[in-house]
Amino acid sequence: MKASQHKRSRGAIAARLAAVIVMPIALLATVSGAATAPPVNPIQLTAPSGLPDTALPFNGVSAATFTATSNFQKLTTSPDAGVTGTPFTVSGTGLTPDTALQLVWGTNTATWSVDAEPYTVNYLGAVYSPTSASSLLNNSNSMYVNLATVTTDASGNFTLKTTAPTDFGGNHDIWAVAASVGVANGSFDLLRTITISPKSGPVGTPITVTYTSMDANAYGGGGSILWDNHYAGEIMGNWTRGTASVTIRAAGSVGTHYVQVGDAISFQYMNPIQSPITDDNGATRAFQVTAGNVLPKPSISWPTSVTTNVSATQLTTMYNSALGAKTDQPAALDPLSSAVGTVSPSSGPVGTKTTLNVTGLPASSTGSVEVDLVSVTGSRVNCTGTCWGYTYTSLGSGVVANGSLNQTVTIPNNPGVNTLGGWHAIVLIKGAMATDGAGNRVPGVGSLVEVQVPFYVKESIMPFYNKAGKLLSMGTATAKDSVALATEVGGQVGTGSYTFKEGQEFTVSILGVGWTQLDNTLAVDYDNSYIGYGCGFHSNGYMAVHLTATGGPGIHIIDLYPLLYSVSPNEGTYYGMVPLLSGNHDDPGLALGYQVPTIHLAIRIVK
Repeated sequence: MKASQHKRSRGAIAARLAAVIVMPIALLATVSGAATAPPVNPIQLTAPSGLPDTALPFNGVSAATFTATSNFQKLTTSPDAGVTGTPFTVSGTGLTPDTALQLVWGTNTATWSVDAEPYTVNYLGAVYSPTSASSLLNNSNSMYVNLATVTTDASGNFTLKTTAPTDFGGNHDIWAVAASVGVANGSFDLLRTITISPKSGPVGTPITVTYTSMDANAYGGGGSILWDNHYAGEIMGNWTRGTASVTIRAAGSVGTHYVQVGDAISFQYMNPIQSPITDDNGATRAFQVTAGNVLPKPSISWPTSVTTNVSATQLTTMYNSALGAKTDQPAALDPLSSAVGTVSPSSGPVGTKTTLNVTGLPASSTGSVEVDLVSVTGSRVNCTGTCWGYTYTSLGSGVVANGSLNQTVTIPNNPGVNTLGGWHAIVLIKGAMATDGAGNRVPGVGSLVEVQVPFYVKESIMPFYNKAGKLLSMGTATAKDSVALATEVGGQVGTGSYTFKEGQEFTVSILGVGWTQLDNTLAVDYDNSYIGYGCGFHSNGYMAVHLTATGGPGIHIIDLYPLLYSVSPNEGTYYGMVPLLSGNHDDPGLALGYQVPTIHLAIRIVK
């Protein structure tokens, strides 16, 4: 198909997103002492600093505001479509002679929307800038960047040679601007590219798949990856300007296998050439699985390290100073306390030892105090009204001396006392703890919080040991059919192993799964085929998934990916409930300090 056949309607003009509303994502309680569902309050996130490929195209300088004349001239682009890096020429004729012109490139914006409530974060989907051709003529806040400065010759002509930048795909307006007036207009259609690396290797080989120039709209803003016609998951590039660079792993028998990437709204759109967006078709690349018998080791791939847009203290306010100190409510903040606390490290999996250091405690705090980890308990399934409440887990007693406390505590990981993943607070409580009507540990009447410090519980792979303490496996074990509490570490699972007979039931166990719609679930791929998801909220972060060993003797891979839970309260939200393969660089949780990993496991099937 010729490049000119890919042309879309001209005049795709992007409007800037409104300024981001930064709200505290705190864990507060209602007057009943438990969380209830407030109205949805959408917030458009901004990309955290540290992500790759977020720069604006060309020199990255936003163009000055301009308006368009009603009789503007036509700019010619040759070729008028191509992939990133394609050389092309912009030409103008019949313009004012000997005049300096600023050429500008129209681009777009895309981001994520969430509902940040006092006790959780709900996923609302992607948000794209308007691309109406009338926005410029209406003098709206359209988004352009400077492409180059040119000067017409004595005949009013100019020619510029440049290359197609890295940017969102689709049609991009090019304007020639003189004295804040757009006098000529053309466009360039930015097409997609697909690369994989490497192109051969044994089962378990990491394969980097890069897909460029996804669009900044709901229909072209995502892609999907198929492995031998099996759906592996979705990819997006909202914050990385339409580019997704993700990793899948080689699977299957020795021989040629195929990676197909294409336009998708979660699942692949199979016939885009027959649609109004004909250039959103992808391509297929071959991968050669070579012989090998080494079982890949369990591992975790963490997202890109970024700087969040909100302070950590906004994420975990575990008290409510407006409430009275009843035993069914969180303890209130001590109005006399100006204490400052830190923990080091400030994140880690269950079982992590962290040192709490507090200074500036009021004189009235001298003596014994309670150190607790505050989390939540409950479920959002069929949730109406009160859905979950707070839990206080003792981390031990502390002694305040001279207004200070320094104590090492351990994030709990004991049978029946698992810990959810995500943001929590370590609190210093003055006053006695009590027990509510349900037997839960809660602050007593008159208890006060002297300080609260955020701690992020990271997901981890559950280890399995024998009675002698020898490690048998990480994450995989036989299934145990006897009834056990869902919250019990080891419940539902038997003996740790990486080897199973064909048709045998086995389990995958993960610790530290969270409770928000950004981190309460993980998608499960078996040999690059999405088979479902598991949740860790109701089971206090412990997730045991039951699988069947299939696919014949040999090595088989299991990958767990981030998943954006969109079933409640926003059913039908795009780009949810499937593996987010691009979660390493384009996950809404990254802007809020969440680090949801991809977890890699493997088993060996024998006859």
